[in-house]
Amino acid sequence: MTKRHALAVALAGSLAALTVQAASAAEGTPNPPREKWSFAGPFGKFDRAQLQRGFKIYREVCSGCHSMSQLSFRNLAERGGPEFTRDQATAIAAEYKVKDGPNDQGEMFERPGRLADRFPAPFANEAAARAANGGAAPPDLSLITKARGYERGFPLFLVDMVTQYQEHGTDYVAALLRGYEDPPAGTTLPSGAQYNKYFPGHAILMPKPLSDGQVSYTDGSPQTLDQYSKDVSAFLMWAAEPHLEARKRVGFQVMLFLLIFAGLLYFTKKKVWKQAEAPAQRARGQVPVEP
Repeated sequence: MTKRHALAVALAGSLAALTVQAASAAEGTPNPPREKWSFAGPFGKFDRAQLQRGFKIYREVCSGCHSMSQLSFRNLAERGGPEFTRDQATAIAAEYKVKDGPNDQGEMFERPGRLADRFPAPFANEAAARAANGGAAPPDLSLITKARGYERGFPLFLVDMVTQYQEHGTDYVAALLRGYEDPPAGTTLPSGAQYNKYFPGHAILMPKPLSDGQVSYTDGSPQTLDQYSKDVSAFLMWAAEPHLEARKRVGFQVMLFLLIFAGLLYFTKKKVWKQAEAPAQRARGQVPVEP
């Protein structure tokens, strides 16, 4: 690829992003509000209690329609996540039925889940999911916070680069769960759709999943829609990147190493060139000056 071609591709990508942003503004779709997440920034970490509350919401509300095919039960007990105990994770897995087989008779059968199993899907296949949800298959939630997001545009995206803010998808999911409203006067929605101000086009087939007091918390946290939306969004962020804390920790260590290494290289270069220049200076009758 030539430099001219690369520049053309970059400009085309920028124009496409601006076009998407302009189209979103034209249709009246506001950007989700920017939330304060404990895991944001270069030193951010997940809130264990929040992840456990978010998992409770997923299990009691979301798992009836949405799969999470990339997550295993053992991940619930790993460091950097909800950090359930191994016994707790084993008990959670046992509550699910997992299809296995074939057995000695060549038949498939169901058994209680194990730590090594992935979360089972609520439907046998995509066609069954579509048939049960008005023709639209609910998306898998494993990577939903990475697959969704919104454009901040220039110059705000530069601010995000400097602050290392990468939680746009999490903001979007949290806002979407709170964005159900009565449609404005004169708005016509397709059959079975509901109005959501943060959903592109505003017509969403997913019924409003959460409301105040729907899920019971035992740690005293507010049982409100706002709290529910933040908790489950944080859990989905962890599901999409379960090793986020380890990545940030290693990234900081690498940056620290590179700074120290750069300093050592600089002083080594000064020492080497000082010794190399000394004979030439003596030949010209110059005396090297100590730094």
